[in-house]
Amino acid sequence: MQTVLEVIGWAGSLLVVASLMQARVLRFRWMNLVGAVLATGYNAAIGVWQFAFMNLAITVIDIYWLTRLYRERHDAEVYQVLPVDAANAFLRHLLDVHRDDIAAHAPWFDVAADAGTAAGGSRHTFLVVRGDEAVGVVAVTDAGGGVGRVELDWVKERFRDFTPGEFVYRESDVLRSAGFDRLEIAPREELDEEYLRRVGFTMHGDRWARPVAA
Repeated sequence: MQTVLEVIGWAGSLLVVASLMQARVLRFRWMNLVGAVLATGYNAAIGVWQFAFMNLAITVIDIYWLTRLYRERHDAEVYQVLPVDAANAFLRHLLDVHRDDIAAHAPWFDVAADAGTAAGGSRHTFLVVRGDEAVGVVAVTDAGGGVGRVELDWVKERFRDFTPGEFVYRESDVLRSAGFDRLEIAPREELDEEYLRRVGFTMHGDRWARPVAA
């Protein structure tokens, strides 16, 4: 029995420590929660009530934040979409700071390309923001005839367990205002197909596509 308790205590401590090294918000909260629950049980079992109370408090805090994060993940009042000029200084700074991460997830996207154009037409860029923090960027190239080709749908690692790009596709009129009736994405190995389906894209011929909501 003592051995089992020790294993639970160590597991809880290691999970709490490991959670602090997680960049993703949801992953951090879930690991921290499980670790705190185990540590609460261990400390209560051996009668160390100060640490049992501390870890119980952490458990309650984690449950609060997880509930809030899941409640807000699809809330259009929490995430907003801002159309920005492709030459916008803040946008250029954001893309440059996260150049390596963007290259890993969208190697075809040229961060250093001319600010207003891309291969095949002009580029429209949309910032997804949460409060005063920019959490993602969607860049769409105008292919003519109301068709937009999504060249970049990127989100910061902290928010990668969420789908803030959906607010560009579903919850705003920015695409319609930019003159798009249809969006297309060329199939690529790096694409998250589950995410594309979740935000309304389906395969049409040789590419992913979805209409732009009126």
